Amino acid sequence: MLKSHTLIVSVGLAAILLSSCGNQEAATGGKQAAVTIDTNLLAAFAPLPEHMNREGVTPSKTQIDLGKRLYFETKLSLDGTLSCNSCHGLDTFGVDNAQFSSGVDGQLGGRNAPTVMNAAGHIAQFWDGRAADVEEQAKGPILNPVEMAMPDAESVVAVLQQDPTYVAAFAAAFPGEAEPLSYDNLGIAIGAFERQLVTPSPWDAFLAGDQNALTEGQKKGFLAFTKAACQTCHSGPYLGGHLYQKAGLVRPWPNQEDRGRADVTGNKADEMVFKVPSLRNIAKTAPYFHDGSVATLEEAVKMMATYQLGVQVSDADVQAIVEFLGALTGELDPALAAAPIVQ
Repeated sequence: MLKSHTLIVSVGLAAILLSSCGNQEAATGGKQAAVTIDTNLLAAFAPLPEHMNREGVTPSKTQIDLGKRLYFETKLSLDGTLSCNSCHGLDTFGVDNAQFSSGVDGQLGGRNAPTVMNAAGHIAQFWDGRAADVEEQAKGPILNPVEMAMPDAESVVAVLQQDPTYVAAFAAAFPGEAEPLSYDNLGIAIGAFERQLVTPSPWDAFLAGDQNALTEGQKKGFLAFTKAACQTCHSGPYLGGHLYQKAGLVRPWPNQEDRGRADVTGNKADEMVFKVPSLRNIAKTAPYFHDGSVATLEEAVKMMATYQLGVQVSDADVQAIVEFLGALTGELDPALAAAPIVQ
């Protein structure tokens, strides 16, 4: 009789426990508890700005429109085949997804082409920071013998002067100037356009307070990202782009051929130092690093952990971080991305 009573009690307790689990599962929709992110962890980040205009300078629509036309203009290359968009495609997140970009006569550059998206907000331009801003940067590849290969600025101006629509467009964009069609104004116009290339993403919506903007997996990935201290360099609105860092901070970087910023500064301490890339749209801009040596984001995350942080990240955390980085993939205003129509 005692055994029977014990059996009844045990069965009853089991039923209560099962009922409790069922009720709890029903209350959560069969899902695990939501991932909670401490707001203190978000202090290192900020949403993207609406635009990246220089302080106190608001470009006119005519300047932006001219800059867009010039961005797509193949006349700016020696053989008439290449434009800014060739290596920094606006339909491919501002890159060409090649290890090294192909210039005039198929010549290859020595560094991976960084994305133009959101780049105007960075501390400087190019991997080595040799251009202070996008206005200066825009003038570099046109005269680079390996890239667009125009012989000099005067030749570029002469080509544009042969087109009456460009003469009129420069005059409208830079009214009152004695020589509106100049090489410096070309840089200003392209820069004015590039400063509008902002790509807000689900991450920005999350930072603005929308807790549903990220998936639970992306939230877990963010926690793995901060646990590994990735935000030490990849913080701010661009998750990078605001400082320089040595490639191989903890362990020597595998490829030591590129001297990095030292070629600009002449300072031996700057050897292997590069601008920290932004992680915006990083899931779409392979291959990775200044030498374009890594094809996958998973491998890039592992290398960062090993060579920059000196830590081992589990495969599970690597996958989680990659999932979070997907939340940084944004959208460009379609009107900006579309090729210009010249009247």
